[in-house]
Amino acid sequence: MDASVLTISRIGPFRSSATTFGVLVGSGFRRYSTYRQATIAGSFTNIVFGFLRCSVLLALAAGVAGQRPAGYDPEQLATYVWVGQGLLAVIGIWGWTELAERIRSGDIAADLLRPVSPVTSYLAADLGRALHAMLTRFGPPLVAGAIFFPLHLPTRWQTVPLFLLSVILAVVICFGCRYVVNATAYWLQDARGPITLWTLGSGVLGGLYFPLRLLPDWFTITLWLGTPLPSLLQAPLDVIAERDGPALQAGLVVVQAYWAVVVLAVAAFVQRRAERKLVVQGG
Repeated sequence: MDASVLTISRIGPFRSSATTFGVLVGSGFRRYSTYRQATIAGSFTNIVFGFLRCSVLLALAAGVAGQRPAGYDPEQLATYVWVGQGLLAVIGIWGWTELAERIRSGDIAADLLRPVSPVTSYLAADLGRALHAMLTRFGPPLVAGAIFFPLHLPTRWQTVPLFLLSVILAVVICFGCRYVVNATAYWLQDARGPITLWTLGSGVLGGLYFPLRLLPDWFTITLWLGTPLPSLLQAPLDVIAERDGPALQAGLVVVQAYWAVVVLAVAAFVQRRAERKLVVQGG
């Protein structure tokens, strides 16, 4: 066998894997692009709740001496709210129960027979979903907020690239968390309990309803270092609002990268344990 054949055989699997991953991302994008009415309705709902949240937080700022609650000025708070409303569908912290349903129905057997790991295939599809949401659901709330409220515009060149990287990492972290929560159905059969807990906890402790910086410092630091939840929304929103200096701004993204690796590793471990359980039971 000559050297050229050896070279092709080495890079072939990588090219094949990359192509397969790209196809799965595209399929996830096309799948969600068919839900046009849901996209419009979701954007309208996000805008309505954006007005409610922004009014509450600006009222809080008006009642604080110096108008900087937790270090945010009114423009930064408005940016926090409206960018958060746009990212809600992109990161997708709620609503995904597909894996749990396939486990409960037994359709997961078809996924296990495919040459691509379920974690990889579902991650690719979720990235496609997030890309579609970024193109269709992110803009309308931000435009509505810019019309009715003064928003903070980035003043540092690194803010926008860091924000985009932060959003990608947040999508990956959120997927890994949702995958682990859904995977409890391998043992529980019905994962509605863990999914409900995730729905409640991810919104409150992820920074959706209010900035976590309003909480005591010791509690906020514990959340940042002990759980991936603040990396879902709080981190990208603090990055784009430029609440912190450049060093801490970059540090938030580094923490997100750490949690992305950890959460995906946990998801892969849980999937391997689940497959072993199915084999032992004769599934």
